[in-house]
Amino acid sequence: MAAQLNTLLRAAAHELVCPVPPAPGAVSAVRRCAAAALADWNVSEEIVEDALLVVSELVTNAIIHARPPAELRLSWEPGDGGGTLRVEVTDTGPARPAGQRLGWLDPDEHGRGEAIVHALATRHGIRVRRGGVTRWAELVAVRGV
Repeated sequence: MAAQLNTLLRAAAHELVCPVPPAPGAVSAVRRCAAAALADWNVSEEIVEDALLVVSELVTNAIIHARPPAELRLSWEPGDGGGTLRVEVTDTGPARPAGQRLGWLDPDEHGRGEAIVHALATRHGIRVRRGGVTRWAELVAVRGV
């Protein structure tokens, strides 16, 4: 029983849920929240910068393309050889019909987020369910790399 409780407490100590406010400055606020959690969990330095970029890209996507509310969920599972960080951003789905573009977005400044996430993540994907969409990415840290 004590071992199970310790496992549950350890798991709880390595998970963060952060609401994404639909307001200016939300991406930087959520990124600071994520950075603090990663530092508290002693996440491998080799993936922290990449993880924060993935957080920024997924949160920006939710703010620009989806209806609020949205939330960031981070989970860190340390392992003997490093660990795995899972980044998830859940929103309530598209704010406009598929294919409709935002006229005010400069295509030279936007549209590369998905490619960035794919390049940095070990695994990534999208989970669609009734009432929401979750975009996720996993980054794996390997000690000695």
